[in-house]
Amino acid sequence: MAVNYEVRYPTHPDDAKHYDTERLRKEYLVKDFLKNDEIYFVLSHYDRMMVGGAVPVTKPLTLETIEPLKAPYFLERTELGIINIGNTGKVSVDGKEFILNRKDALYVGKGNKEVIFSSLDSANPARFYLNAAPAHKEFPTKLITLKDAEVVELGSSATSNQRRINKLMVNTVVETCQLQMGMTELLSGSVWNTMPAHLHDRRMEVYFYFDVPENQAVCHFMGQPQETRHLWLHNEQAVLSPTWSIHCATATASYVFIWGMAGQNMNYGDMDVIQPTQLR
Repeated sequence: MAVNYEVRYPTHPDDAKHYDTERLRKEYLVKDFLKNDEIYFVLSHYDRMMVGGAVPVTKPLTLETIEPLKAPYFLERTELGIINIGNTGKVSVDGKEFILNRKDALYVGKGNKEVIFSSLDSANPARFYLNAAPAHKEFPTKLITLKDAEVVELGSSATSNQRRINKLMVNTVVETCQLQMGMTELLSGSVWNTMPAHLHDRRMEVYFYFDVPENQAVCHFMGQPQETRHLWLHNEQAVLSPTWSIHCATATASYVFIWGMAGQNMNYGDMDVIQPTQLR
């Protein structure tokens, strides 16, 4: 079964500030990519980051190459990050099997030729969220659970941004070429993430929102600090953040989001903080 995909191209900030809501959503919103019995990717030309999903329900799903990679197999020059947001699943990497419970992560290095996704219970399938980026060096495949994560507590209930940052794929936890991923959990009663907002000219970022309660929504903020825009998102939707764009959000209820980054700098703390009073 072929892997399905779409391609997104970069935009200049001077152009983006003139986009209406429909155009903003077309360029930056990623939705409907977690499809039953399918692997689906959005290939972004922001640092060649790929955002995807694999939901094996009735059968295992094999990660096959796609035409834009110009490669005989998917991971010939690419590294892959996997986080399971569903029920328990299994990922086989060149014959070695890894069991991923909910919120477990798996880093798969370049050079692995066969990756197969499956669910342990088809009635309660796994839902694998995927990020992939170009890689220049092979690193070992590694399973990372929340217990393995580097955890940081930030914010407060007074400012509605109390949150737990689980750094799953950073250089203090696992060796990667450029891919970084983690999961931020908003505590009950808090709705603001990444506040103060920030941007980083050295890498792009993707925010993927899940565990958004039914009938609730997330308002994601983007754009240059002096020219901000917003997008309304629902459960299991993502936003592409160019290097020139801030990224933060609020919501009508608490939620969880996965952040993924690719680019030049592997220092997690390398960011340009934008205070609330600087935003326009």
